[in-house]
Amino acid sequence: MMTAACVVIAAALLVVWTRTGNDGTASAGSRSEFDESAWSTQQDGRGDYAEYLAKNASAVFADGEIILDASNYAKTEGEGFGKLDNYEGMTGSSLKTGEQGRVEWNVDVKQAGFYNIGLQYFPIAGKSSSIERSLEIDGAVPFTEASYLQFDRVWDNELDHIKQDNQGNDLRPEQIEKPAWREAILEDSDGYYADPFKFYLSAGQHTIAFVSQREPMVIHQVKLYQEKQPAAYEETLKRYEQDGLKKTGGQLITVQGEAAIAKSSPTLYPQTERSTGAVTPYSPKLIRVNTIGGYNWRLPGQWIEWEVDVPEAGLYQIGMKSKQEFVRGLYSTRRLLINGEVPFREAERIPFRYKNGYRIDVMGGDEPYLFKLEKGKNIIRMEDTLGEFAPLIREVKESLYNLNAMYRKIIMITGASPDKYRDYRLDKQVPKMLETFRTESDRLTAVSKELKRLSGGSSDSEALLKTMALQLNELVKDPDTIPRRLAAFKSNAGGLGTWLQKAIEMPLQLDEIYVASPDKKFPSSGEGFFSKLKHELATFMYSFVIDYNQIGNDSDEKNQKSITVWIGSGRDQANTLKAMIDETFTPETGINVNLKLVQMNTLLPATLAGRGPDVAMQISNDIPVNYAMRDAAADLTQFSDYPEVAKRFRDSALVPYTYEKGVYALPETQTFNMLFYRKDVLAELGLEVPQTWDDVYKILTVLSKNRMQFGMPITVPQTSVPVPGQNIPPNSIYGSLLMQNGGQFYRNGGKESDLDSRTGVETFKEWTDLYSDYKLEREFDFANRFRTGEMPIGVVDYTTYNQLTVFAPEIRGMWGFAPIPGTKQADGTIRRDTPSTGNGTLMMNSAKDKDASWAFMKWWTSEKTQTSFGREMEALMGASARYPTANIKALDSLPWPVADYENLKAQFEYVRGVPEVPGGYFTGRHLQNAFLKVVVEKNTEAREAILDYTQYIQDEIKAKRKEFGLTE
Repeated sequence: MMTAACVVIAAALLVVWTRTGNDGTASAGSRSEFDESAWSTQQDGRGDYAEYLAKNASAVFADGEIILDASNYAKTEGEGFGKLDNYEGMTGSSLKTGEQGRVEWNVDVKQAGFYNIGLQYFPIAGKSSSIERSLEIDGAVPFTEASYLQFDRVWDNELDHIKQDNQGNDLRPEQIEKPAWREAILEDSDGYYADPFKFYLSAGQHTIAFVSQREPMVIHQVKLYQEKQPAAYEETLKRYEQDGLKKTGGQLITVQGEAAIAKSSPTLYPQTERSTGAVTPYSPKLIRVNTIGGYNWRLPGQWIEWEVDVPEAGLYQIGMKSKQEFVRGLYSTRRLLINGEVPFREAERIPFRYKNGYRIDVMGGDEPYLFKLEKGKNIIRMEDTLGEFAPLIREVKESLYNLNAMYRKIIMITGASPDKYRDYRLDKQVPKMLETFRTESDRLTAVSKELKRLSGGSSDSEALLKTMALQLNELVKDPDTIPRRLAAFKSNAGGLGTWLQKAIEMPLQLDEIYVASPDKKFPSSGEGFFSKLKHELATFMYSFVIDYNQIGNDSDEKNQKSITVWIGSGRDQANTLKAMIDETFTPETGINVNLKLVQMNTLLPATLAGRGPDVAMQISNDIPVNYAMRDAAADLTQFSDYPEVAKRFRDSALVPYTYEKGVYALPETQTFNMLFYRKDVLAELGLEVPQTWDDVYKILTVLSKNRMQFGMPITVPQTSVPVPGQNIPPNSIYGSLLMQNGGQFYRNGGKESDLDSRTGVETFKEWTDLYSDYKLEREFDFANRFRTGEMPIGVVDYTTYNQLTVFAPEIRGMWGFAPIPGTKQADGTIRRDTPSTGNGTLMMNSAKDKDASWAFMKWWTSEKTQTSFGREMEALMGASARYPTANIKALDSLPWPVADYENLKAQFEYVRGVPEVPGGYFTGRHLQNAFLKVVVEKNTEAREAILDYTQYIQDEIKAKRKEFGLTE
């Protein structure tokens, strides 16, 4: 017997699909009839766009339009606002808005209804990231997604030609901003909604305000109107015929993909394809810039534009030599615009299906579309969009949120590790649990079926959804098994989150774009058997003569000023650094740099063998002083301008590199702890962000009652590649408590450990009590637990911010970070001291040209270089690669949202460095041993444990000072 739910699902999957080309390229004319309203929402109070539309379901679009002059504002709050006349060729007055503040306009609405909102803006110079604003209507954000509206900048190659190194290889073109006046419509920056946002306004007076979140921009006007939807292709073709447009003849125009004239992001730079001989230009020996896009062109909203010069107006076909071997199951979708407009509805969703290698994709497949082009220059834009997958991915996002919320409710009763023999009666204890599981199972089943239909077959994209749906069905049938299957449920939900992260990524690589008359044949892809064989043989032969370890230019042996620098990070970082060296450092100083990408664990044996570098980069905090003790590191204070260079950094960043009045490295990065918290979960529990440790104890009680956890790790993630003898740094939570209580790690100039002092002992007991009495977890994956809400608050390294931004899109806007809890002082102030970690750049004492090495270190740690490198890495690898530079001014220049950066700066004022001393490697090691003795073995008092192990530290410090001839 068919249930009502099955009927609903069956109805949801009745869709209409138009023609599909034999090459696998769909005509893109279909519109999925996937019914998102088939499931009742479980997101009460979330206030998202879906809920907003549901509240205004009976409204229709208003007929008129309203235009607001930006300079005619009602009021502003904050700084950075100013009126500009005839700015950058725009006639009339415009309004400059800064990266902070709020501007408001009065609106007189004559007719109630929905309105799209458009903006005419100019992206003025800022920190090179997307501009972000939140929208308020009548003093409130209408729905969650309106809190983070993004506006693109415009990027292009710095030069019209491709530069080469002295080995004949093409260098990656540098990307620079080429700002211009732009028109944008407010839409979902994550791509979950294909159509622009609709805002409901009743008749009467209203206020509309933009609140700056990140980056400045100039606004000329704000327009409230209805965005016209493009007509269907058949209707558009009839209009072409009525207008007298004819098919052109004899034309075939080729545009190289790498010759794009504008992009929405600096990540969309021209790329090198060396895996095939089918691309143009091609060389089996040398590096050639010959394609664009690839994995970098994967996120919704990213666009690339090309200029096509056609000899006559008329109708043309468009084809592309493309590669889409990135996404199986789903397919990459692009929106095609010509001269700023989508020519017809089918061009909204052009699919590029999975296939190995390069192929010719003709827009329209076997029945190619005809596109109207004007005589002369035309602009073709391809924009990444989720297309028909948008509603499906959105449904999975909602399902994941609902399942995580239900998981939190379950563990409030059972805990994260329930007793599998106990009957918790969860179906009675947890309201709507079975109903939610049933609803989400139906939802995921329907989504998986629709994915199978769209992709044309089964794939791993739908397998996880089917697995999750099957498990939910089984839990509904037998709720008594939920406790013992909770771990599997959590694991599958985590997999659903990973699926969501990957599903929105739709890469596409382009080699060439063809604009052809209907009577001309498109070129072949060049991916034949013999061309592949020729390419493989040629590259094999050249592999015997090409040095793949050399990064960029090879130093000129005739030039006396040449240094060797080792870097231990990835090849992307090394290539970026080498490009910057060749473009700025070498021309400015005349010093050549041999940059070597090496495993840093070879630094010690190479130094002992006398074959080490002049400069080693990305070295952990403990290495410079350990090398300095052995006279292997150069003292940087010997250079006359060192005091000026040191001003670039906070004093805390230099502390680990200071030894016996010398300084043996310059800081590159500096990281420290921040307090991360889930806004929604804390609100559910009626909790506020803790300001002091007393507040934390109160929160721990509430979290414990609800079977949730406060995250405070006892291990620190490595900030660089491990090398032999590298220290275990002292625990950062203990360090924070110690410093806030006025304690220190060492006394008497580093001659003795201070952990056996009264403050050190009391702090150790306070720290271990958190794990013994309050049962805090010692090891955990914070990002995953934070995502589910199982660990809604924690003190972790601030770079976790970058990870969460990319890793957990379903909780965007639901979390924040703040300075860590502090200790209240007698005068009522709160002291929030915390230790920092990081890495630095070390000059070896064996460096042949110390002046040249010092010049490189000054250049590398300068504000300009650090800012450029930070922006390049974020452009290259996305927001997850935001660079935690130690340069104070460079950190100010990186594209943080203003509110978050203010919190980061507030904590930075309390950051303190931990000194490195002879024998200090015992400190972190034995602090951890004492902790484990108390918390894990539970057979020793905290005071005894710390005093015992501190004696080991004292003995080692004394022995090492004696070994190196230092006063004891």
